[in-house]
Amino acid sequence: MDFAEYKDVLVVLELDEGKPVNVSLENIAAAKSVANGGKVIAVTVCENAAKAAIEYGADSAIVIEGAQFEAYNADAVADAVAQIAAEVKPAAIFTGATGKGKDLVPRIAAKLATGSVCDATGVKLDEAGNIVFTVPAYGGNILTDVVIDSVRPQVASIRGGSVQKLEPEAGKAGDIAKKAITVADDQIKLQIKEAVKEIAESVNLEEAEVIVAGGRGMGSKENFDKLQELADILGGVVGCTRPAMESGWISRAHQVGQSGKIVAPKVYFAFGISGATQHVSGMIGSGYIIAVNKDEDAPIFDVADVGIVGGATEVLDIMIEEFKKNK
Repeated sequence: MDFAEYKDVLVVLELDEGKPVNVSLENIAAAKSVANGGKVIAVTVCENAAKAAIEYGADSAIVIEGAQFEAYNADAVADAVAQIAAEVKPAAIFTGATGKGKDLVPRIAAKLATGSVCDATGVKLDEAGNIVFTVPAYGGNILTDVVIDSVRPQVASIRGGSVQKLEPEAGKAGDIAKKAITVADDQIKLQIKEAVKEIAESVNLEEAEVIVAGGRGMGSKENFDKLQELADILGGVVGCTRPAMESGWISRAHQVGQSGKIVAPKVYFAFGISGATQHVSGMIGSGYIIAVNKDEDAPIFDVADVGIVGGATEVLDIMIEEFKKNK
């Protein structure tokens, strides 16, 4: 394969009410860091999102048009991206490591018969000009570097918080091409018959700057409910571990970890969380971690910036009162 003709980087935008989510804007910055002379091209179904992507650093954008894209369907989007990639011949295709992004990556890679990486926490170029993806392995216990050196394009999802998004340049001009795409019926395996709004739609852990999370150490649903008070004071969102969710204290939409959501807030409070690898791998990208646990040997203290040994509920009550005063 002649890699010389594969230059640009496609960034597939994920939208929330017509706007790119934070990790998509971070992906633009990641793409620019490894474009190596190529252009960064945003791919979306919304023209306003395309304009925003250009303001945040994309060189140009492609807006997919067609009745098949009025409602999100992973099969349709993956096929459309594959069609665009066949024309553009990008060196790489990036998405965010969200539920939708992780769903798209293997579909796109399979259609293009190429290699893929999921949940990368870093990207860089090696001396040969290959993109090096840093990914968690063995349940997040180690980080390993992965290079896809035999095929193009490389398809990857990048974890939120791994790269800092660029400062926007208001009014920045860039070419926005509208492209009508039709996906063959036999390429759409998933048929959405009805969309039911759930509580998950109002819980945006991935975008939160402050997360107040609790685990089994909170002891009861009544104690767990106190986390919401601190979250409200700080303008944050409540998170949880899998045991807390399975105990029925809060819905699955709040779960952080390997079987939940990957988050990277500026501040992460961990109350009564022991620090199991499955949970830590979902929040290790947080900017500042404050952990409270009565067990001074709890693994959570190994990743915390501030560790407080004490009862989770007692310390929570004190924090609520102190933050109220300072606010």
